[in-house]
Amino acid sequence: MTKTRIYKILTYCIAAVWIANGLFCKVLNLVSRHEQIVARILGDQYSRLLTIIIGLSEIIMAAWVVSRYKTKLNTVAQIVVVAIMNTLEFILVPDLLLWGKLNSLFAFIFILIVYYNEFYLNSKQLK
Repeated sequence: MTKTRIYKILTYCIAAVWIANGLFCKVLNLVSRHEQIVARILGDQYSRLLTIIIGLSEIIMAAWVVSRYKTKLNTVAQIVVVAIMNTLEFILVPDLLLWGKLNSLFAFIFILIVYYNEFYLNSKQLK
């Protein structure tokens, strides 16, 4: 399989992660734990609205990933968002995470995949 093909597949898989978390888990509230995390960190009063806004932001991130517009900026944004979000959750609400503090390992793996896809696979395909 060529690097270009792997890049395209990984790009769509990365976008799928953002769609799954944004649309299904947050906007459609199929995983109520996400709203509980928001409520615990930001307060109960607007937790549903904030969860929906976060979910919509993740859907926009997925669209940005698929659009391939300013891919390096997008990659840095993804890495920063995932790192900050998971650091906050690790410190403030580890009991609400699906795998507890082990979630940080999966977040780190996701960050590595995002980085590898853009700065290794994509840079090679441009040459």
